[in-house]
Amino acid sequence: MGLLRRIEGSGLSPAPPAPAPSDGATHHTPTSLPPLPTNGGGAPTLAPPAPSFAPPEPPRRIGLGGAVGASSRTASISRELKARVKNRLIAELDPDMDLSKTAEVRQRIKTLFDAVVEGENIVLTRVERERLFEEVTADIIGFGPIEPLLQDPTISEVMVNGPNQIYVEQKGKLHLVEVAFDDDEHVRRIIDRIVSPLGRHVDESSPLCDARLPDGSRVNIVIPPVSLVGPTITIRKFSKTPLGIDDLIRFGSMTPEIAEFLRACVVARLNIVVSGGTGSGKTTLLNVLSSFIPDDERIITVEDAAELQLRQEHVVRLEARPANIEGKGAITIRDLVINCLRMRPERIVVGECRGREALDMLQAMNTGHDGSLTTGHANSPRDMLSRLETMVLMAGMDLPVRAIREQIASAVDLIVQQSRLRDGSRKITSITEVQGMEGDVVVLQDVFTFEQEAFEGGKVIGRIKPTGVRPKFMPKLEDAGIRLPPTIFGLSDRFF
Repeated sequence: MGLLRRIEGSGLSPAPPAPAPSDGATHHTPTSLPPLPTNGGGAPTLAPPAPSFAPPEPPRRIGLGGAVGASSRTASISRELKARVKNRLIAELDPDMDLSKTAEVRQRIKTLFDAVVEGENIVLTRVERERLFEEVTADIIGFGPIEPLLQDPTISEVMVNGPNQIYVEQKGKLHLVEVAFDDDEHVRRIIDRIVSPLGRHVDESSPLCDARLPDGSRVNIVIPPVSLVGPTITIRKFSKTPLGIDDLIRFGSMTPEIAEFLRACVVARLNIVVSGGTGSGKTTLLNVLSSFIPDDERIITVEDAAELQLRQEHVVRLEARPANIEGKGAITIRDLVINCLRMRPERIVVGECRGREALDMLQAMNTGHDGSLTTGHANSPRDMLSRLETMVLMAGMDLPVRAIREQIASAVDLIVQQSRLRDGSRKITSITEVQGMEGDVVVLQDVFTFEQEAFEGGKVIGRIKPTGVRPKFMPKLEDAGIRLPPTIFGLSDRFF
């Protein structure tokens, strides 16, 4: 297929300019979280809460490093020149050029771009000229106006709310940025570019889609008629270099003692559930815990959208698949969990249990697949048990509640609660042992808990402390040849 058709198919034909959002409009700037905390682990101190009548912080637009914030003059020039450059590129680029050869295509585009700008006799500053070139190039081989945002390492999330409103999460706060798409159709073309390589399709009959970018960043897409503001894209970016245990300690998410304890639990093949709210850092923590698995073990990962970045050599990654346009061919997380039991796994890592697959995960934990790891949405370890009960019931099995609780108490050894605090930092707030059953109740015992001491200067001051309780599963660690010092649990040597 010629380059002309490929570029037009990618939606690079000129589109009528859409009005830029008014700078005078009032925008709400909600509080959000940063990627894993960057508070340096300093001791939190708390400032007195602002009075309820205090006016909110005025919203502001930001320009991130010059790649994002364009002046209105530059924006209007960009719209006009982008249309002209696109037309010239379609006419002059080699129809047989391989667009996958990014460096070669960029060089050719640069040559033509310079010729067009000179031929139009339009005066641009060096910064405006470079910005316009990047915008045109992004429309051809990238993700359009949001390409600079995806390349900015300080941005952790990009949210496109229709063509004229784009927010980013930067350092835990949401900011409206001064970039925009031309119109709804422009957004739809970028959406097609995201989902097409994955064999997915988004249209009015299938307006919802979960996908991922080539770098693993998670993407959620909603288009009309479900979305009333136009096509929306939500991209949660992931670090090109996965965070490790040392990073979490440096950020204050955990202490070295907690890290040593969790490493021992993973090596000793305890079944661990990471619980927490949306955006609390569950996947990052699961990735760190998975890194403790010995290199000589076979690991099977099961995910909705592949996000885990395990460094071990023997890893088999499985990813769920939605139904096709005809509503057929769906492969669910539960299907993959059931299938991976036939793949001789030594470790099963499920990215997130959110439905019927919870029953199969518990059964795997109870039938010799020790050392399994998973995450779930819950606000506390006790809530996580309730969520597991509910998810097991979703499997359609008419099981009595006591039987479900016995399964959970027998399968799960440890619940690690990950929380997003009010200052936007992400920390482990409790590590809880599942000790068994007493009557109809699953017994939980906190081993470590986070104690907030103050809130000062917008930062939570506190630390996670041992409760002084030695876990009942310690013999499992000792059978694996691991001996932890009693001081980790806040005990002296005389207790051992």
